[in-house]
Amino acid sequence: MDRYSRELLRFIQEHPSVYHVVDGQRSRLLEAGYVPLPESSLWHLQRGGRYFVTRNDSAIIAFRIPRNDFRGFMIMASHSDSPVLKIKENPEIRTEGKYTRLNVELYGGALLAPWFDRPLSVAGRVMLRSGSRISTKLVNVARDLLMIPSLAIHMDRSVNEGRAIKVQKELLPLYGLDGDISLKELVSAEADVPPEAVVGYDLFVYNRQAPSVWGASGEFMSSPKLDDLQCAFSSLCGFLESRESDSIPVHAVFDNEETGSMTKQGAASPFLRDTLERIADSLGLSHQEYLSRLPQSFMLSADNAHAFHPNYPEKCDPVNQPVMGGGVVLKHSGNQKYATDAASAAIVRLLAEKAGARLQTFTNHADIPGGSTLGNISSQQLALRTADVGIAQLAMHSPYETCGSSDTEELVKLAGSLFSASVCEQADGSVELLFLSA
Repeated sequence: MDRYSRELLRFIQEHPSVYHVVDGQRSRLLEAGYVPLPESSLWHLQRGGRYFVTRNDSAIIAFRIPRNDFRGFMIMASHSDSPVLKIKENPEIRTEGKYTRLNVELYGGALLAPWFDRPLSVAGRVMLRSGSRISTKLVNVARDLLMIPSLAIHMDRSVNEGRAIKVQKELLPLYGLDGDISLKELVSAEADVPPEAVVGYDLFVYNRQAPSVWGASGEFMSSPKLDDLQCAFSSLCGFLESRESDSIPVHAVFDNEETGSMTKQGAASPFLRDTLERIADSLGLSHQEYLSRLPQSFMLSADNAHAFHPNYPEKCDPVNQPVMGGGVVLKHSGNQKYATDAASAAIVRLLAEKAGARLQTFTNHADIPGGSTLGNISSQQLALRTADVGIAQLAMHSPYETCGSSDTEELVKLAGSLFSASVCEQADGSVELLFLSA
């Protein structure tokens, strides 16, 4: 297993909600000398400066500015969220004076069956009131707190024959005995505040099962939230380790991709567009000068891909069958579910060649449409050359997903190559990749 995969698994365990993920990335950026930029303030950016901006505590964009004029923006976009169970308001459900369950709803398109019989807990953010001031505090009940017990086969002999799982009935986690302390009291204690100080929360149930490395030679690893923290983590590593170029490298992590990105912190929002425009404005560029930089920009939309499944080969394309451990996946879609085209794929291949990163390709089975990613969603706000990439994995959208233990490093190398490069568009429409450093 490469060192990046080891660090990734540790990061996932220590950051159990989207808010923890962005806070963890924020901490790494601060350690590397990046300066936070409040969206509510005027920006006064400096040549050679390093900056980041967050939105909603769940999305983050980091960038650095060359000392000289810049050609364009080299962007890698990923997302912080995963399909999960969200805790509703007034969550306690008392069950016939015997037990207490928590009322939850489904966030995103999750595989439901794997949520049963696993150690679970709760993490997220609480809103705290002090007079008329409202502040945010992250909470994580870092112990086994919940379970969703299966119904014994003796009480449902047809359970293995396939049936629909009803979230409101069957996926309510068991929390305690009737009369135990409320979740608000428990979370308030974790936040070290009185219960009356909590005036709101965004809390999620997460899988407490530790990541594992397995296989005949340790070639596989399994963990919660590989989709898409593997890409968000790899992007940040490549960003922080990349060389200088004459373009502005941009590390972007959005939220709410799993529910369509249609939020103020999602890829369909103007968050990225606003940030790039503010950069150009602060550096004294006119709007026309800013627009001239966009054809010399490039985006990698990074979201994990489906690996060839040995038990379901009929679900895969007959030829393009990426495998775990085979390197970064370049994703194509004729119906534009992915943003890759021949021009952007060619750029990715040159970037991978420069970095020594392995590439493989994915296309959906023609009779099985796939989901969309950040690339084509973000193009509604910002028209750039874009390609979709990711890491091949199995059990996507399960609370415990599987991928190759050597592939994180491959994506980090590709990210580093992207952030160290520039795109130069020629008068005849051809494109040249430029690198300032050897």
